[in-house]
Amino acid sequence: MPDQSLLPPADPPSLADRIRHEMEHFTPSEKRAAHVLLSHYPFAGLETVAEFASRAGISGPSALRFVTRLGFNGFPDFQKHLREELEAQLLSPLAKASPLDKGQTAPALAAFAEATIANLRATVENIAPAEFDAVVTLLSDPRRNVHFTGGRFTGALARYAESHFRIVRSNVDAIDSQPALWRDRMIEIGRKDVLVVFDIRRYQDDIVLLAETAAKQGATVVLITDPWLSPIARVARHVLPAHVTAPSNWDSSAGLLMLTEALVATVTKRLWETAKPRMEAVERLRRRE
Repeated sequence: MPDQSLLPPADPPSLADRIRHEMEHFTPSEKRAAHVLLSHYPFAGLETVAEFASRAGISGPSALRFVTRLGFNGFPDFQKHLREELEAQLLSPLAKASPLDKGQTAPALAAFAEATIANLRATVENIAPAEFDAVVTLLSDPRRNVHFTGGRFTGALARYAESHFRIVRSNVDAIDSQPALWRDRMIEIGRKDVLVVFDIRRYQDDIVLLAETAAKQGATVVLITDPWLSPIARVARHVLPAHVTAPSNWDSSAGLLMLTEALVATVTKRLWETAKPRMEAVERLRRRE
């Protein structure tokens, strides 16, 4: 067994993620406060109590009861938590502890594997089954066009997903995140479209703009992100956060890959009557090569 002291602490779910899980149990005023916070997360919560309450259409005391319901001692404690999340969002690989820092050693393979396994478990535990099922339903709907996109590192995951879904169903493609290459694609994107976006810290502005543009045109945005949530969460219909902390200067993408493969597997099963003939056709074509 690896030394547990070498493992990074597990990423706690973001406050936004917690709110989504608990939303159905909120009172009407708490739901209004929650929707305002999620609509411009985390910045809406960094306003004064009066400003936050006014935007939510609730009283100041109701706003304070909302943050107390979330487990905070008061508004300053609530805002301190949001600022800490914001700092974590902006953390770069160089800002993490150096592997050469005194008292630390390079992570062994076993220690890294344990951290990855912990990420996978935490990812599953912190995603509501209903949210995952809702994404599966969207991706299984043959009437919808499905597009995948990602950033500098997550673009590889988007292409991986697109390669699988293209075999399982029709009307699937990938969109390059560079504005010069996606602006003309927006002409045809609307209410029949689903845009699946991969984006982890430090979040990529051009992907955020792409997602916001698609959402404005009526597309349904699905976000696969980290526990601190990409700004795309503001416009996403569904959010699947994966835990990414590793004993490294780099975040781990294992959780995002697991979610991708779980979606592929579940959608394939749901569409098996039509997916099987497509997969058989691909195999026949391969035998001709």
